[in-house]
Amino acid sequence: MVNSNITVSNVKAMYIMGDSTVDCGENTLFFPYLLRNLSLHPCEGPHSSILPHLLAKKIGLSYPIPFYSQNGSSEVLERGINLGSTGATILSNPTTPLFQSLNQQLRQVFEIFQLLQLELSQETTNEFIRNSTLFYISFGKDDYINLFRSKSANGPGSDAEKLSRILVDQMTNAIEYLYDSNVRKFVFMGILPLGCAPRFLHATNGSAADEVVCAADINNFVLEYNAFLEQRIVRLGMKLSDAQLIFCDFYRPMMEIINNPSTYGMTETIFYMKYANTYDSNICILVHFAGIKNVKNACCGEGTDSGLRGCMSMNMACADPSTHVWWDQFNPGLAVSSLIADSAWSGELLRDICRPTTVQNLVSSV
Repeated sequence: MVNSNITVSNVKAMYIMGDSTVDCGENTLFFPYLLRNLSLHPCEGPHSSILPHLLAKKIGLSYPIPFYSQNGSSEVLERGINLGSTGATILSNPTTPLFQSLNQQLRQVFEIFQLLQLELSQETTNEFIRNSTLFYISFGKDDYINLFRSKSANGPGSDAEKLSRILVDQMTNAIEYLYDSNVRKFVFMGILPLGCAPRFLHATNGSAADEVVCAADINNFVLEYNAFLEQRIVRLGMKLSDAQLIFCDFYRPMMEIINNPSTYGMTETIFYMKYANTYDSNICILVHFAGIKNVKNACCGEGTDSGLRGCMSMNMACADPSTHVWWDQFNPGLAVSSLIADSAWSGELLRDICRPTTVQNLVSSV
């Protein structure tokens, strides 16, 4: 087990922006009525696999409360907010106005900053944002899921490079807006290998039950986006000299686990029980993972590979989630997320996930 002792951190608040990689419906209005086969339970109980939750505990922070749960007080806002929303996309989608976009979450960030300025003064707020906050940003997954599920062969989606550049341009604009508002510490997550997710496996190959043949065309789209995003972050790091930006590669470590599951045997992690929208470090359980054995089927879902429909009830879940790479049709399980979180934090196990430095180094730097 990687040493995950809480480090001395200069970060006092984590602000989270993103899509279904960071939210399980709490920030998505009318989510139970708009499931569209998305999973209802990727965050439930000890099977929660949301990476920012795992990293927040390593930093020594309680998990940021959802934007729609905060009351606007500086005391609450200074502890960090999760603005991420299931179904959120980088590009605005006029056909699904109830799902959020990157620009909507940016507006919510600026609203939070304005509320802090009203209560704390502009100077105090600017100093807090500059010196004490970390922005964790994870977008793109739902843009590509929507594209692949539509099976559209026309439009910008037919050109992986063109679509990737459009999405990364929007992300770049968001970074510069946040920088102009005094944000200096950023963590950006790449997209996981969606072509290996249970939702797309059964529709793209006729392999044997125990064989995984990922959808190469889907993974190529993801790789294009990840490569462009990392390149742009490197360039912005040189342009914005006092900013600290790191890119964390979700794709490579997941492919390593999928291709070599036996390498990642018995592991363990401390899971902090959720209580009253916080994670109390005094109430915890030690979760033992027996080793990853199933790299194809979702633990919770329906249909082929349990990936045709999402997890609508915890009663649908497999007996031992820790043996599965995938929790549901699109999301990794806690065993995989814990390995990735440990590696992103310390740089051990799955090395060089986060570049140019680790999350631990980022939060401890001045």
